[in-house]
Amino acid sequence: MKINCLIIDDEPASQTVVKTFVKKIDFLHIAGICSNANEATTFLQQNPQIDLLFLDINMPVISGLSFYKSLVQKPLVIFTTAYPEYALDGFEVNAIDYLLKPFSFDRFLAAVHKVAEKLNENTHRKNENYILIKADKKLHKINTQLIYYIEAYGDYVKVYLEDSLLVTYSTFSDFLALLPSTNFVKTHKSFAVNVKKINFIEGNQVILHTYKIPIGLTFKKAFLEHLNAK
Repeated sequence: MKINCLIIDDEPASQTVVKTFVKKIDFLHIAGICSNANEATTFLQQNPQIDLLFLDINMPVISGLSFYKSLVQKPLVIFTTAYPEYALDGFEVNAIDYLLKPFSFDRFLAAVHKVAEKLNENTHRKNENYILIKADKKLHKINTQLIYYIEAYGDYVKVYLEDSLLVTYSTFSDFLALLPSTNFVKTHKSFAVNVKKINFIEGNQVILHTYKIPIGLTFKKAFLEHLNAK
């Protein structure tokens, strides 16, 4: 499976370096190249299935770090910059790695291998039926098949079961990565549903049990394709 990458850098020369390195690695795919945070925001809204960002920190108007912190759904990220003083800030947002320009291909390869390992760990977790959810000062062991949908809630995620709700501290993207990707799919930037629990779709809403979940315009095509593929 290819890892879909987005390059975000305001320097054409730096874009070319990353693009050249990516093309040498068979499990990476360049989905797009953006020159600033505004372009990247639009791109991600239209292409929500990005796995990895190669993100320059020192960009005009909005820094790469501020841009990444603003994302509700955060792909994995490798920061690239010519300024070593930003390294600590990068790791504070759980960056996979931090590449100091100019970096070698060997250093780049080591960073993307970390990404592959992380995604493999997530895939392994998705194949398990149970996950552990910390909520209400307790650790809950929950069968993923009993989850109807999840909702982004600031720095937390709401997990909806048939007749109960758990609220846990996590980013939306990190929690979604724990769930089986064949069953759980995003319908909106803030919602992902268990397709096994869908009763019907009406207009721009998914009905599960007594729950009505919105379908966002930018997610509708991918959502329907996922259902048709099952």
